[in-house]
Amino acid sequence: MDLNLLWFVLLGVLLAGYAVLDGFDLGVGILHPLAKGDRQRRIFINAIGPIWDGNEVWLVTFGGAMFAAFPEVYATVFSGFYFVFMLVLLGLIFRAVSIEFRSKMTSPTWRRLWDYCFFSSSLLATVLFGAGVGNAMIGVPLNARGIYTGGFFNLLNPYALMVGVLAVALFVMHGSIFLYLKTAGDLKERIRGWIWRSFFFFLAMYLLVTVVTVVSVPHATEPFKSQPLNWIIVLLNVLAIANIPRAIHLRRPGYAFVSSCATMAAFVLLLGMALYPNLVVSNPLPENSLTIYNAASSQKTLTIMAIIAAIGMPFVLAYSSVIYWVFRGEVKIDEHSY
Repeated sequence: MDLNLLWFVLLGVLLAGYAVLDGFDLGVGILHPLAKGDRQRRIFINAIGPIWDGNEVWLVTFGGAMFAAFPEVYATVFSGFYFVFMLVLLGLIFRAVSIEFRSKMTSPTWRRLWDYCFFSSSLLATVLFGAGVGNAMIGVPLNARGIYTGGFFNLLNPYALMVGVLAVALFVMHGSIFLYLKTAGDLKERIRGWIWRSFFFFLAMYLLVTVVTVVSVPHATEPFKSQPLNWIIVLLNVLAIANIPRAIHLRRPGYAFVSSCATMAAFVLLLGMALYPNLVVSNPLPENSLTIYNAASSQKTLTIMAIIAAIGMPFVLAYSSVIYWVFRGEVKIDEHSY
């Protein structure tokens, strides 16, 4: 068994899990200012209140798995992109604080302050996550030791920011579909209109990023030239995207949400296909890239970690399944709500 490849796949699974689960959390945060009145804002927060912290476990696990399986990649990313990670951490912290602190006082000024923090931190984290994916695609400057030699503003290049906007569009669409599942009455109908607008925004950004990627990131298309069967993944991705408006038109939001989840998972899969066998692409010196082989831990470490993952992952999946089952259905506001 190729343990290096196994851990590359497991990192992809963890990343896809985080994108699918915390994606709608971030989308709800970005949509939060569109709610009318305090009651609707409370509904939005209570829609994700019982589950948001469990969703972020996938991101923590992803970071821990990278540290254990590919320590050189962890060192390069967390040292070279230190300021970016601090901004992401700041955004995630303020999201959590906003959710917990907003309901501590009934003052309109107090609640508006935390509403603004909830929105801005969600938007900041989403843009930076998307920009990170964009930089992973085009590559970053690394020296012969695999150390990042660029600066903060090198990471805010046009392509990375464009992918950041795509991430915003995707998470807003994902979040609006989730809210459509969790609300009722007039608010539900308003959110249905948001889904249509966010879908067309996402579709426009998806087509733009796809065209720019094909033109300016040649290695992204290599997997499809060498293995034509990989086009099946693209086809399934397109079908998942196309099913979202169909499901909303038929008023079957559950199908739309599943299609949105499949779309995000397909994006992570396509990202992995474009990167393989690299984890950090070096640009302009590709020979300095960090791969799943030259940046990995020992085979013994990978074996032990694989055993731990085999034992631990079922518990994570079981916990997530139970939480989502317990808190299924429409949001109800009561004295114990946020």
